[in-house]
Amino acid sequence: MPGGDDEAGDGRSRLSWWREGAWQAVTGPAWVVAFSLFGVGGLARAAHYPLGVAIAATVGIWAGPAQAIFFVASAAKTAWPVVALSASLSSMRMLPMTIALLPLLRTKKTRLASMVAASWFMGITVWTESLRRTPALPRAVRLPFYFGFAMACMAAATCTTILGYEIVSRVPLPMAAALLFLSPLYFVVALSRNAKVAADWLAIGLGLALAPVVMAYVGGGLDLLVLGLVAGGLSWFWGYRARQRLVSP
Repeated sequence: MPGGDDEAGDGRSRLSWWREGAWQAVTGPAWVVAFSLFGVGGLARAAHYPLGVAIAATVGIWAGPAQAIFFVASAAKTAWPVVALSASLSSMRMLPMTIALLPLLRTKKTRLASMVAASWFMGITVWTESLRRTPALPRAVRLPFYFGFAMACMAAATCTTILGYEIVSRVPLPMAAALLFLSPLYFVVALSRNAKVAADWLAIGLGLALAPVVMAYVGGGLDLLVLGLVAGGLSWFWGYRARQRLVSP
C-alpha cells in the first residue's frame, strides 16, 4: 500500500487506518459515487463495448462525465484524438481539487509516487469527504486513511458499473439520468456542509449563480475550472478585504 512505514506513529498501523478509511466510505459516501456511475455501464453496453472496457474506464478514467464523453463520442465514430482531448479537458476540474487536497495528505517523508497515486484516485466525492475528514486526523495517518477511503469508493463504483452494464437497458432513461446527477448534487450538499465562514457561502452562491453563464460561453470540460477561479477568487478577495477591515484601526 502506498504511504511508507508500517507504523503511523499513534500506535495503530497504516493498514488499520486504511481499513478505517474504507469503512467510513462503505458506510455512506462510497455509494453516492457508485450509483452516480451506474449509468456508465449502460453507456458502455449501448456503445457495444465489452464489460471489461466498462470496468477499465471506471478504474482508469474515474470520472463520470469523462467516461460518458468517451463512450458517447466513440459510439458516434468521433476521431480518437478528439475523444481523448475531450475526456481530458472534462477532467481539468480535478486539478484545483488535487492542488488543494494533496498538501493536507503529505508529510516530510511522503514519496512522490504516493502523491501521484493519491491524485489518481481524486474524485468529487473523494475530495469533498477527504477535505472534511482528514484535517481532524494526525498528519501521519491521513494518507493511508485517504487511500482506504478512495479505494473503497472505486471498488463500489466498479460494482455498480457492472450492475449498470447488465441491467441498465431495463431501467427507464430518466432514472438512469437521475443516477448520473447524484454525484454533482452530493458535491453541492457536501460543500454547503463544509462551509464555515461567509466567504465560503459567497463562493457557493456565486458558483451556482454564474454556472449557467459559464456553461453557455465556456462549455463543458472547463466550466468548473473557470467557476472555481472566478467565484473562488472573488470570494477569497472579499474575505481578505473583510479581515483587513477588522484588523485596521
